[in-house]
Amino acid sequence: MYLTGEFTEARSVAAAIEELRSKGFEAAAFDVFSNKPVELPPGLLDRRSRMSLATVGGGVLLCLLTTGFVYYTQHSLRIVTGGMPLFSFWATGVVFYELTMLGAIAATFVMFLWESGLLERLQKARQPAAPVPVVAAGAVCLRVQCEPGQVATAGECLYRTGAVSVKKAEKAP
Repeated sequence: MYLTGEFTEARSVAAAIEELRSKGFEAAAFDVFSNKPVELPPGLLDRRSRMSLATVGGGVLLCLLTTGFVYYTQHSLRIVTGGMPLFSFWATGVVFYELTMLGAIAATFVMFLWESGLLERLQKARQPAAPVPVVAAGAVCLRVQCEPGQVATAGECLYRTGAVSVKKAEKAP
């Protein structure tokens, strides 16, 4: 079940989120909608991201795989090189760099899809989605996902912190 409160000021939204968080609501239960950017205090709705770790990990992993691939291809056959080194960084440096960047970019893209919830939406495409509120010009909507027993508490908190209106919605059919 979802409650959507319409506010006229971002400060009221921040106060509503703080009060609802003190009542036991998780950060993942809130969604803020507006037709312009809304600045909320730092730490209010922070969701932990592992994107930087995935980026570095993807780059390092593909760099190691590339190094192994280059080593294997240059040492798999006995080649007479006439005294020249079998491995030359200048000849393979571009390959290392490009594939390391490819690993970092691919890991970043996959992590973005994961953290944004798009992969879950593709898996759950047949299930109904949460309703998206219609936002009036200059308004800020705060959608709260709550259990049926929490609806009265959440609605009261939204009104107390300055909500102009509060609408209840089930998941969209």
